Amino acid sequence: MGLSRSTTRQTPEVAPPTTLFLFGAHGDLVKRLLMPALYNLSRDGLVDENLYIVGVDHNAISDADFAKKLEDFIRQEAASKVADDGKDPLDPELWSKLAGRISYVQGDFLDDSTYSDIAAKIKSTGTGNAVFYLATAPRFFSEVAKRLGSSGLLSEAPGQFRRVVIEKPFGSDLPSAVALNECLLKVMTEKQIYRIDHYLGKETVQNILVSRFSNALFESFWNNHYIDHVQITAAETVGVETRGSFYENTGALRDMVPNHLFQLLAMVAMEPPAAFGADAVRGEKAKVIGAIRPWSEEEALANSVRGQYSEGSRDGADVPGYRQENKVDPASTTETYVALKVMIDNWRWVGVPFYLRTGKRMSTRSTEIAICFKPAPYAQFRDTEVDRIKPNYLRIHIQPNEGMWFDLYAKRPGPTLQMEDIELGFEYKDFFEMQPSTGYETLIYDCLTGDQTLFQRADNIENGWRAVQPFLDAWKNNPQVELYPAGGNGPASADTLLGKDGREWRDINA
Repeated sequence: MGLSRSTTRQTPEVAPPTTLFLFGAHGDLVKRLLMPALYNLSRDGLVDENLYIVGVDHNAISDADFAKKLEDFIRQEAASKVADDGKDPLDPELWSKLAGRISYVQGDFLDDSTYSDIAAKIKSTGTGNAVFYLATAPRFFSEVAKRLGSSGLLSEAPGQFRRVVIEKPFGSDLPSAVALNECLLKVMTEKQIYRIDHYLGKETVQNILVSRFSNALFESFWNNHYIDHVQITAAETVGVETRGSFYENTGALRDMVPNHLFQLLAMVAMEPPAAFGADAVRGEKAKVIGAIRPWSEEEALANSVRGQYSEGSRDGADVPGYRQENKVDPASTTETYVALKVMIDNWRWVGVPFYLRTGKRMSTRSTEIAICFKPAPYAQFRDTEVDRIKPNYLRIHIQPNEGMWFDLYAKRPGPTLQMEDIELGFEYKDFFEMQPSTGYETLIYDCLTGDQTLFQRADNIENGWRAVQPFLDAWKNNPQVELYPAGGNGPASADTLLGKDGREWRDINA
């Protein structure tokens, strides 16, 4: 279909001078995602020329060698994140300027002298502002925060800021999440804490709020009068790869549901905020996550499915099962797939089930929100060839093909009444000029400029774990997993979960 557009644009401000410390500087997150994102922000003129980037880790390396290591990695491994195919991934002049502001602090995260070196580095850059990005293993979050606080590095002078960015997981259950939040809030305020979820950096996720609240067409039927149910899917084709030891202690539920999937649910289900400020948006998200019905242990078992991939094939090649992966227990009962049914107990959504599923080694890579509408009255079609009308879906595709589609029916041309389901919608790449990105650009920029809208607040985190805890408790006493072949669509019980409600999953390959 043809599309026209009118654009409302605002010129973004340039982020202020800041010294950005990357704890865990030799990890994959820094190399593969954060540094390419910082390069892209510099390319787009969104960061000040006095942005200083400081790696912090225990390995010994010079400033120049650290910068060269990052450059080599971006050129060889992360080129697609910063440039289109066939182009030099790094502009020599731009990278030279950025590399001149990259330095390194060698130190143990648990050694107080490391923080004295960090203080000296802030003084030498002269920015006054500092962001501490904890791209570390979760066991260091509390320890680093404590030492940043005790060393005075989180104290803010007038007109200057100190902020801490924390990657997931934000705890491993409700008690640990509460303990982590208590630790953080002892040494800093909530306004200094940026709990990052990279899903919220995706353009399509952010567009959910714009589509819902700027188009009267959507908001008028965004409720239980018209919506039958909602499906949220995050399917991956990869296995656990080199993360076997991490995954054994985590599993699909902890890894994906209380953060990524609940954030997508919150975007879909939240009430309209009073304004598009951080406090208003985050407040409505926390409310809707807090309204998820707490299942009993028996209900949690009845409304969940645990799966684990076994041996199978992908693109014609044999792939191992989870229990054959490196650093995985051969008798492991850790889930690599989970499907859940949750209910939101408020006026807008009462009676509307939300079905969530996520899994590894699936047949295709797809993250999608599918909103299923109640069927239209169709008694008038009773005497025609139309015996059953499929439901209309509004599909918001997060990855890999970012876009939005609406499935509806039209009459096929001809003398008889034959109906055809068609799609109306668009892909972002066909309508907007999409710059290569890692998905972290927006989030890093927001942190540097002090916008917390896309970051999780303590109550949101705890409400998410509160909703997940019944499943964790139920599975602890019932640890069985249902095997599904790698390259498939998940365990058969996932179909039963919806089938007993008279519903079915959308085909993830559609």
